[in-house]
Amino acid sequence: MTLSVQAPDPNASTARAQKREPLYRIEGANVSNRVERFLKAFESILRHTNYSALLDLYVRSRVKCTRCADVCPVYRVTRDSRDVPCYRSDLLLSVYQRYFTFGGWMRGLVSGDGHLTEAKIDEMMDSFYRCTACRRCTLECPMGIDHALITHLGRYVLSEMHLAPRGLRQSVRAQLEGETGNTSAVPLGALKGNLEFLEEEIQEGKGIAVKIPMDQMGADYVFFAPVSDYLMEADTIMGNALIMHAMGLGDRWTVGSQNYDCINYGLFYSDWILERNVKRLVAEVRRLEAKNVLVGECGHASRTAKQFVPVFGGRNPPPVVNCVELAHQQFKAGKLRLKRHFIQERVTYHDPCNIARSGWIVHQPRELLHVMAKDFVEMTPNGRQNYCCGGGGGTVSIDEMHRFRMEIGGRVKAEQIKATGADVVVAPCANCKKQLRELVQHYELNVEVKGLHDLLYQGVEL
Repeated sequence: MTLSVQAPDPNASTARAQKREPLYRIEGANVSNRVERFLKAFESILRHTNYSALLDLYVRSRVKCTRCADVCPVYRVTRDSRDVPCYRSDLLLSVYQRYFTFGGWMRGLVSGDGHLTEAKIDEMMDSFYRCTACRRCTLECPMGIDHALITHLGRYVLSEMHLAPRGLRQSVRAQLEGETGNTSAVPLGALKGNLEFLEEEIQEGKGIAVKIPMDQMGADYVFFAPVSDYLMEADTIMGNALIMHAMGLGDRWTVGSQNYDCINYGLFYSDWILERNVKRLVAEVRRLEAKNVLVGECGHASRTAKQFVPVFGGRNPPPVVNCVELAHQQFKAGKLRLKRHFIQERVTYHDPCNIARSGWIVHQPRELLHVMAKDFVEMTPNGRQNYCCGGGGGTVSIDEMHRFRMEIGGRVKAEQIKATGADVVVAPCANCKKQLRELVQHYELNVEVKGLHDLLYQGVEL
């Protein structure tokens, strides 16, 4: 399949896109009194949070210069003005200004303009989920407006009206109300059986006994992985276990039986869900009398824990470490030895937005890959300026958005991967790996997608 991010004529694109197909399904989306319900939900959120101060700043400083447009991977493909980040943000900011600032309320009272309408709510429901929340536009905004945060707030208001994609709501219900307490509904017995199987695989493949501890009291690290990794990313989990063993930490980490899922969909659309999941994570660390949170290869879970455990974790919240960060620290300290240039294929690296955009985890995986890979090439751009895989912001978990993720959200990333000529693309994030593998299949790219710990498993010197 031929790839190209050359967009059609902007005017033609906009004309064709006047009526866009719904991205996702919502039960009860056509209920009555949505305008009143939206304003009540928005008012309640503003009353119980500190969003107002930030929104006051944003409505005063927004200039709509559209510098954010061309760095957005969605707009680069569609050239539809409705996909410009500052246009999307203005959908919510204009409602805030009209109804929740004195000047806006007075102008609306005099002019009779600017009222929230059912059509605008429909547009927000569509537009807010066309954003992958990659935050690349924030780096370009001369006024420092975080458009992804505004998108999150808009989704939060809609979710309080029960207007959220069914896929996200079902996963959250399984995690917070289901018997298993995780997004993939994996029973504890199945998890234990799979961990035993992985231990046997390591024994057979490496010739050494490596344990994946569970409920070990007083450990240095409680390990939280995306629960789906235990079933679908065996090489990644075996890599995590083997690396902990190789670094001399084999008896100083543990998986918890009462919470073994790091996924936190609250980051995508609801602050109260985000808070509940963070508190569940911290509660498991404290139950086990452990010291640190160790997050597996998951971008959004790492960012959620790093940013919000200090906020919602109570007094003396446990420090948060990402598994890539820990492996790099131990490598620099001489406690992790790797085979030099054992990977002969051309390798490139995809920066997961949630751990790279802030500059948190950028150079660490590259230093490890430069040791292991003989032929390492970069995508352009990369690091903090990377392009999203196209499945960020929870969109990868919404099945009916598959076509959008392939043909619009992920098209720029597919072009990047193709341009490198790489045989292997490394992505230390469960959501990114899922999206990238689907892109590889959709665009018929001859490349294999792996986690970083998949390669560390092969390259560690024991």
